[in-house]
Amino acid sequence: KAGAVAGVKHIKNPINLARLVMEKTWHVLLTGEGAEKFAQEQGIELVPQEYFKTERRWKQIQDILEKEKADSTKQGVAPQKHGTVGCVALDRFGNIAAGTSTGGMTNKRFGRVGDSPIIGAGTYANNSTCGVSCTGDGEYFIRLGVAKDISDMMEYKGMTVKEASQTAIDKLTKLGGTGGVIVLDKDGNIAMPFNTSGMYRAYIDANGDAVVQIYNE
Repeated sequence: KAGAVAGVKHIKNPINLARLVMEKTWHVLLTGEGAEKFAQEQGIELVPQEYFKTERRWKQIQDILEKEKADSTKQGVAPQKHGTVGCVALDRFGNIAAGTSTGGMTNKRFGRVGDSPIIGAGTYANNSTCGVSCTGDGEYFIRLGVAKDISDMMEYKGMTVKEASQTAIDKLTKLGGTGGVIVLDKDGNIAMPFNTSGMYRAYIDANGDAVVQIYNE
């Protein structure tokens, strides 16, 4: 099963709406006004757009616009810092779930949709292989279908979760994209490779032991 939303403006927690798309409709992806109408029908909390404005993000877009004025070749360039939040979980019955939520890149074009709501690109889960959540330059993750590619390499080539995940990041790097993935396989094995200087990541195992990491080891 899968559900996703994109292009919403008033949904406080879009991933909650994405789950309802999965559970309450036979669709996978709802966008814009249609997604927000569905949210109203389901009693999802809506907030004014001002809710999402912060001084840090406002300054970030202003800085980019100033750089664009100074150098016309840098139009549309976003800073190499991403705000995606993702998780993958495996329950005692062998069910794997993955979820990804993001506000998208800074200074994106109106109407742009990244990889997070694209099932198979930024998010994927298959009980036979693994669950995947991605973060980084969404356009590259979409072109490569990174999340499902990892699952497919495990299913069709017999790769381990670490081998498949690193191979996917190698492909991403070769194409020119940056980012990383968190992956959990059906046996509870974890892989979290990335090609940037760091990626905020953490996991907790079946024994309750937690590990938190930021930079390359």
